[in-house]
Amino acid sequence: MHAPGLWTALQGHDAVWDWLPDGPYSSEADFSRAVAAKQEATNVVFLAVVPRSSGQAEGYASYMRFEPTHGVIEVGNILLAPSLQRTTASTEAMFLMARHVFEDLGYRRYEWKCNSLNEPSRRAALRLGFKFEGIFRQHMVVKGRNRDTAWFSMLDSEWPARRKAFETWLDEANFDREGRQRRSLAQLMGCAS
Repeated sequence: MHAPGLWTALQGHDAVWDWLPDGPYSSEADFSRAVAAKQEATNVVFLAVVPRSSGQAEGYASYMRFEPTHGVIEVGNILLAPSLQRTTASTEAMFLMARHVFEDLGYRRYEWKCNSLNEPSRRAALRLGFKFEGIFRQHMVVKGRNRDTAWFSMLDSEWPARRKAFETWLDEANFDREGRQRRSLAQLMGCAS
């Protein structure tokens, strides 16, 4: 179970829960129970994000709202500790999840949805190659507040170019000795459009 490492990575960072439907948690026991419930759920599949550099869970994401008949699935509930945010590891995790959706599961549509006010999530969706489709007004109530939802998608027909962009960005040759990227993923995704 990854809850202890993730609990440690999240300490002092309650803001990571601002856009999620649950949390923050006041105790490790409460958090561990919530993680266990997520693992046992049958309508969503949670995956831990464990960077090689630490060997500890520093985040999670889930596949949800899967509709095999229509070939549609959504990535959501993305929780990244600050140590994982804006890292190669977090981008690689999103790449691996997308690759699994299109290449292993054979889905035709991959969705990303977020609160329309969550600018970091909206920027991440675009950077990762999702296309903005619109705003669903008062789509949900989350933590007692109306939520307008921004919808994004990636299609199977777009995947080969997206995959190439991810692989080019993740290649060691794209980073200098200090670890700075030579070409951004957004630039590479722009070339893939």
